[in-house]
Amino acid sequence: MKHVIAGALCSSLLLLAGCNETTTAAETSTEQPKAEMKTQKTALASGIDQANMDNNVRPQDDFYLYVNGGWLASNPIPGDKTAIGSFYDLRDKSDEDVKVIIEELAASKDLKKGTDEQKVADLFNSFMDEAKINELGVKPIEPILAEISALENKDDLSVFFAKSQKMGLDSPIYFYVSVDAKNSSRYAGHVWHSGLGLPDRDYYFKEEERFVQMRADYVAHVAKMFELAGQENPQQAAESIMALETKMAKLHWTRVQTRDSEARYNLKKTAELNELTDAVNWSAWLKELGADNQADIIINQPDFVEGFGKIVAETDMATWKTFLNWQVIGGFASYLNDELAKQNFEFYGKNINGQQEQKPRWKRGVSLINGNLGEIISKVYVARHFTPEAKDRMTTLVENLRDAYGESIDSLEWMSDDTKKAARVKLAAFTPKIGYPDKWEDYSAIDINGETLVTNLISADQVGHAKAIEKLNGPIRDWEWHMTPQTVNAYYNPTVNEIVFPAAILQPPFFNMAADDAVNYGGIGAVIGHEMGHGFDDQGSKYDADGNLKNWWTEQDLAEFKVRSEQLVAQYDGYQVFDDLNVNGKLTLGENIGDLSGLTIAYRAYKNSLNGEEAPVIDGLTGDQRFFMGYAQIWRGKRTEKAMRERVATDPHSPGHFRAIGSLSNMNEFYEAYGIKEGDAMYIAPEKRVKIW
Repeated sequence: MKHVIAGALCSSLLLLAGCNETTTAAETSTEQPKAEMKTQKTALASGIDQANMDNNVRPQDDFYLYVNGGWLASNPIPGDKTAIGSFYDLRDKSDEDVKVIIEELAASKDLKKGTDEQKVADLFNSFMDEAKINELGVKPIEPILAEISALENKDDLSVFFAKSQKMGLDSPIYFYVSVDAKNSSRYAGHVWHSGLGLPDRDYYFKEEERFVQMRADYVAHVAKMFELAGQENPQQAAESIMALETKMAKLHWTRVQTRDSEARYNLKKTAELNELTDAVNWSAWLKELGADNQADIIINQPDFVEGFGKIVAETDMATWKTFLNWQVIGGFASYLNDELAKQNFEFYGKNINGQQEQKPRWKRGVSLINGNLGEIISKVYVARHFTPEAKDRMTTLVENLRDAYGESIDSLEWMSDDTKKAARVKLAAFTPKIGYPDKWEDYSAIDINGETLVTNLISADQVGHAKAIEKLNGPIRDWEWHMTPQTVNAYYNPTVNEIVFPAAILQPPFFNMAADDAVNYGGIGAVIGHEMGHGFDDQGSKYDADGNLKNWWTEQDLAEFKVRSEQLVAQYDGYQVFDDLNVNGKLTLGENIGDLSGLTIAYRAYKNSLNGEEAPVIDGLTGDQRFFMGYAQIWRGKRTEKAMRERVATDPHSPGHFRAIGSLSNMNEFYEAYGIKEGDAMYIAPEKRVKIW
């Protein structure tokens, strides 16, 4: 239901659910003593689980397998998952913790109507009541299908594109509200292209056998869904949908193109939208969205909008109605009867991602609550699972990393003083948000009636849309978060220049309160550095200290930065995921810069924390060794082959194996810690090692 604009809002550490729009608040205080992380007792644990290692692998050949190979060999992927690992272990723990909170509320009797507790209980119970959902069948969506049937013309079509989005469904022209990248003092409306049922535009055109088969399977899936929903001519409907989506896919930008912040910024007067296409009734569309009083709008992919207008004009209403029916049936399938939900899983879960069985229903229910009423749960989650001591220690770590980043900027030989000065200004302006908000989301307008799951979800999405519209013409909500505290992730948001670390990621192996500094700097320190690094990656570096898309580089420094970035592209292009598939260095460039920067700066901060003293040897490991092992173990994980292929095609993050060895291979200090020499598999000649920040 929740639509995610990939790459449009923020850069996250891991693409789990993306950085979705929410309205919350942040703790931004960083006035904490910096001495806490600098004095330790050797009694602290190493934080390294040596049972996970594979000592048959030389660290000089593959450090990732050396640190994680034992775990990889002994942990099969369960049937209800497509991926397991460090992130996913914590995600499971978070789900379990949230489940306890939800079930306590769901078991409560006589909850007062309209309270947060009643809304959580009734939404969760309405999802868990399979008998009622099966009894209702497709009745919950019949009023929407009837409304589609009654559409008469292309003006009606434009209005319904907006209506469907407000209900939480997809739309080929997708509207969202975010900070104006060239005027960060205001919010603006934006348009993004969407409307595809397959994961990416390339799935519609690649001629390898698996893509040809997937297209055939998709048509069969759509036909089956139409049949289960009681629609006429299911095969004909599926074929027309595939044909229409293929036309739209030809106009979609590639994932690499959509990363380009400057190319995406196309500010248009709303009165000028007809110059792109007059086949869309822009006035009616904007009015239905509630954005008709806006003087301008940012079009991310203008050539898509122009081409889409031609598709609107050339496509008859019967075909559009069939397409809209598919958006409704497919969009709500997971919340309808078992037959539709299972068929939806068979294609998207099993066929595309290789997941053999659905997650237990309670886990899906937890995801539903987190996505719609998440911060009600957050209040209790934080009280139970995140201590003030953890926040204090994390705050100190962030400031130590900021200090180290500044030192690194000052030491760069390839950057001029003018650019260094501007970079320092941006670094000083970073706003850290740690753990949880201090102002919580208001869910009072959402009507959860305990009767129909679909109507409950529509209410939540309509309120969410209305809140987004309220931002227009209002002040910047610099207290707002885009992830709940129970989310295992972190992110950087360039237009407000903030780095955000939810409570749930601040646990081992990322952050271990019982462990020595080395593993924490290698784990959460590298995560902090990674998010700071996004402010200086190939796209984040285009934004100034105030969050404006504005160049602050000298021409020569920018050229040198691009040369070094291209070296990193070439390095990652060479990593082979499967015999027929390599990492896409251009797609993953921003995240790879974040990883390399994060590791480099975290190491500097760790060495600073020792105050010139030698680190203790713990479990036979030096401080440097524990630091690098702490880094490698946070990327521990494995995926089904199908899920990995889908990730490489669509995700701007490299697979974990290469996130580990790619950055390490560029660090001279890693070579010294493990005696890496020419001829070792991880060796890169000194002149070819990439140093950016």
